[in-house]
Amino acid sequence: MLDWQAIDTVLLDMDGTLLDLHFDSHFWLDLVPQRYAQKRGLELENARQWLHERIRQEQGSLSWYCLDYWTEQLDLPIAQLKREIMDRIGFRPGAEAFLQALRRSGRRTVIATNAHRDSLALKIEVTGIDQQVDLVICSHDFGYPKEEQAFWQTLQEVEPFNPARTLLVDDSLAVLASARRYGIAHLLSITQPDMQQPARQVTEFDATNDFSEVIAAL
Repeated sequence: MLDWQAIDTVLLDMDGTLLDLHFDSHFWLDLVPQRYAQKRGLELENARQWLHERIRQEQGSLSWYCLDYWTEQLDLPIAQLKREIMDRIGFRPGAEAFLQALRRSGRRTVIATNAHRDSLALKIEVTGIDQQVDLVICSHDFGYPKEEQAFWQTLQEVEPFNPARTLLVDDSLAVLASARRYGIAHLLSITQPDMQQPARQVTEFDATNDFSEVIAAL
């Protein structure tokens, strides 16, 4: 599936790729609607529907990922609420073994995440994931999400890489499409970002739900 002899740099998404997306899914689909309904005196289902539509409007923008933005918009302590369910943060199966195999191979490994700095700090606190790669890049520091070409252009300035010899592993099809437009040659998706949800069909890109098969080729 992957020609490892043609890959020097591995860019890795965090949520839904290395870490189980269930933490984020539960937070935005369940906990935030509950707290918003309580604060506003709304029926839970009404609050959930309104929130889902409101959040969807920001999809693909940096605001979608920004905890400060949603704290202001919803008048809820978003970063603080995340700590209430931090026990749900965890690696996807095989992710740590994959990171270890990449390190043994000598390839450059960089986490490139759209996660807000506060969310990133919490996940680092729980998992120590920053110690398992060479560098962690947060799109909020650039001012552009990975869905935009400006992100990759800025990343190239900060962390020079050869797109033709770079692999991006990401669960977001929109991000993978953006990376392909930039010229990143090797792309791999994840079929089951949230381990408590059914696997999805991915046809646009090579995809896996089992890092062991990727490690075997490596």
